[in-house]
Formats: sequence, C-alpha cells, structure tokens
Amino acid sequence: MEREVKTKSGFVAIIGLPNVGKSTLLNQILGTKVSIVSPKPQTTWFNVRGVLTRDNYQIIFVDTPGIHDAKSLFNQLMVESALNALQEVDIVLWVMDVSNRPKEEEKILELIKRVNKPTILVLNKIDLIKKSELLPIIDYFSKLYEFQAIIPVSALKRDGLELVVEEIVKILPEGPFYYEPSQVTDLPLKLLISEIIREKIFLNTYQEVPYSAMVKVDNIREEPEKNLLHIQATIFIERESQKGILIGKGGRMLKKIGTLAREELEFLLGKKVYLELWVKSLKGWKESEAHLKKVGFPILEKLS
Repeated sequence: MEREVKTKSGFVAIIGLPNVGKSTLLNQILGTKVSIVSPKPQTTWFNVRGVLTRDNYQIIFVDTPGIHDAKSLFNQLMVESALNALQEVDIVLWVMDVSNRPKEEEKILELIKRVNKPTILVLNKIDLIKKSELLPIIDYFSKLYEFQAIIPVSALKRDGLELVVEEIVKILPEGPFYYEPSQVTDLPLKLLISEIIREKIFLNTYQEVPYSAMVKVDNIREEPEKNLLHIQATIFIERESQKGILIGKGGRMLKKIGTLAREELEFLLGKKVYLELWVKSLKGWKESEAHLKKVGFPILEKLS
C-alpha cells in the first residue's frame, strides 16, 4: 500500500510601500509575468494572485498595491484591498527597499503587529547598497519583531529568491491544492490584457498621464482556425487635454503603446493578436463609484 503524500498549500500576501519591488519579486519567483511593473510608484492598482506549484506544495501569492496615505476614492480602494489581503492569508511577506528607507515603514510594521500572522521580511534591492550597510538593517529589524526569517534579496537579479520560497514552505500549512498545477494566475483574460496595455502606458507616458489612465477591454473575439485574437479596448483618461498626449502626434504614441502591448500579449498567450485601441475622457473617474465601474476598475467588483 502506497503512503499518501501530504501536500502543503496556503496564501501569502506580498505587502510593502509603493515601488519596493513587490511585483518584480512575484514575477521572478514564478518565472513569468502575472503582475505589471514599471519604475514609477503605485503601478499595481489591485490584488493580483500568482500561483507557484511544486510536487508537494502550492503557494498562492497575493501581490498588493503599495500601502500609502490615500485621499481619493480610487486610492482608498487600492489600500483597502491591500489591507483586506492581510486578513485572508496564512503568511505575510513584507518587502522593503533597503536602498530607500522612508519613515512610513513604521506604519507597515504596526499593521504586521496587528494582524499577528507569520511574517517574513524580505530586504530587496541589496545590489544597490554596500554589504556593510546590510547587517545593521538585519540587526535592527530582528529586535523590533519576531520575524520567521529576514532574507536579503535582489529580485531583479533573482538573488535570494529560492531561500524566500524555502522559508515560506517551512511554515505553509498542510492542505490541498487550490489551483491546477499548470495555472500561474487567476487573473481573467480581459483583466490580464488591460493590465498589459496599462503597463505600456506607464512605461511610455509621463507626469500625471499614466495615473489618469484606466484600460477596459470591450470585446475579445477568437478565430481558432487562424490562432488569432481580435481585441478591442478603451483607454479612459481624466481630462480631455490628456487625450492628445496619449494619442501623440499623428497617432504615434497610441500606435507605440498598441504595438508593445500586442507583442507582449502574443508572447504570453501564444496567439496572434489584432489590437484596436480607443481613447476616451471621463472627467473625475477616480472619484465616483459609478465611473469606476464604467472604466472596469476591478476592486469594486470584489468589494461589492
């Protein structure tokens, strides 16, 4: 009689301040992109799940928006989704940028103390500081809280990530797999497409424009015989004046965004993609629940 192999599974919230490398960490651990990244802060606008499955364990990571002082309804919903994730997970992964240490770190630590769940502190971007600066940081935080582990990493260079996974597995509870072993995210196709387009806006536009743009996928039509996806999407912006910036002279900026998004979608989906983009202005869409629903902001669906 064969002995039953016990499996471990659980949910891990990746939390931290904006722009500390949470999404990069998740993508690098999974070996594929499930969460968009850019050098600009507050690129992640809602919780994104990424699934890592091996023979005897499954880790469901929840990449959360950066925790910050939120004023608009839009930003309040972002932070609320991050805080909700802390209540629903088994383990917390606190990611910190050791090259940039603002006072707001203290607020994250207070949150961790309140939820009182097993927490691993990940000191990211160690490639940007001297080794002599690292030990005092580890010593300081080891005295502030009883972390399960404090792990220095460089997510961008994939340095230290295996140790992060090992430490998570040590404290992962026994349980069944929640997802098929081949699945790496539960992000719906429409949301994945809109996020890839939004990432290209973040990477190619400046100032307030990327923060004013939300992408809604209106229609996806598949032609299986041609291995082709027809995608129609609308980019909503807050002001009419931003429309010209996003479209660009002779439509060049919109074409560039569309081309970059199409190329990445073809790579990720393994299909040919025909992508049509429109730009519409919707004044104050971040301040109205009705407008947030109209532009397809996903947090409202999850909180309602």
